[in-house]
Amino acid sequence: MNPEVSVIIPAYNTEKYIAKAIESVLQQTLNNLELIVVDDSSSDDTVAIASSFADPRVKVLVNSENLGAAATRNRAISEATGKWIAVLDSDDWYAPERLEKLVQIASTEKADMIADDLYLIRQCENAPWSTLITESRESICTTKQIDPVYFVETDVYGKRGLHLGISKPMFRQDFLIQNQIQYDPSVRMGQDFWLSLTGLVRGARFFLVPEPYYFYLSRSGSLVYGSKVERLIQSCHKFVDFVEKEEIATKQPRLYNALCRNYTAFKRYLSYYSVVEPLKEKKWLNALKEMLKNPYFFIHFFIQLPLILNRRIQFFWKNESGNEVT
Repeated sequence: MNPEVSVIIPAYNTEKYIAKAIESVLQQTLNNLELIVVDDSSSDDTVAIASSFADPRVKVLVNSENLGAAATRNRAISEATGKWIAVLDSDDWYAPERLEKLVQIASTEKADMIADDLYLIRQCENAPWSTLITESRESICTTKQIDPVYFVETDVYGKRGLHLGISKPMFRQDFLIQNQIQYDPSVRMGQDFWLSLTGLVRGARFFLVPEPYYFYLSRSGSLVYGSKVERLIQSCHKFVDFVEKEEIATKQPRLYNALCRNYTAFKRYLSYYSVVEPLKEKKWLNALKEMLKNPYFFIHFFIQLPLILNRRIQFFWKNESGNEVT
């Protein structure tokens, strides 16, 4: 008998976190599951720790070379035998009842995709500081069906919103297979956004549960903290590819308009960070060249200045408070 849920964990150099992620899956109230860990050629003890679990539901695979998170997830999905595919990043973890709750609601709603709210946790902290829905200021109190336009309009880069692109939906395996949906290996950051949007465009019934069962850890070594310029360049390229491949402009004009607004935000922030990143690296000549190429930098800088100052003030007072306590 096939498992109800296949949990896939792509892992890369997360020896400090992988055990907690695996334990959170094995402690689920839903027992009929399998866990597929695919290590992306780690150089630390990630594989040894993952392989130390004797539970027969755990399967550990190792890439012979580093392929990136998207290709690693695709490999895990190809090995999965469950009715549902649930993604878990190797530095995150589940609440014990997560899979059971989502499977129950998905069955009731006849869902193809289902996500929950996220607990947001900072590195080196044990308790969540907020949740994704709370920070979005969206009023979502009951299970809500998500359409593609709403998905994009509430996930504009650099703006407050729901940002379901970082949520971790559970996908019906049959839907992914029938619609030939997989992660795009050319996109190393923001893959979840494009996979979910592809599902929506191809007719998925996507539901959001307002209760948080997923613990999302933000840490300096994760892709979220990688080069913003690289991420924005990839996002711009993916926008063009997605619009052409899915024929969005003609088939779904409202969605096309929403995507264009996001594309505009990508381009503006790209102009800004193309200057900021070399400045931080003290590459003054490169920064000057980018300033001359991107005059929008100055406009964006003055728009961002109050936020930058506010973050600096909060950082200062936090450090001062910490010093006083010590």
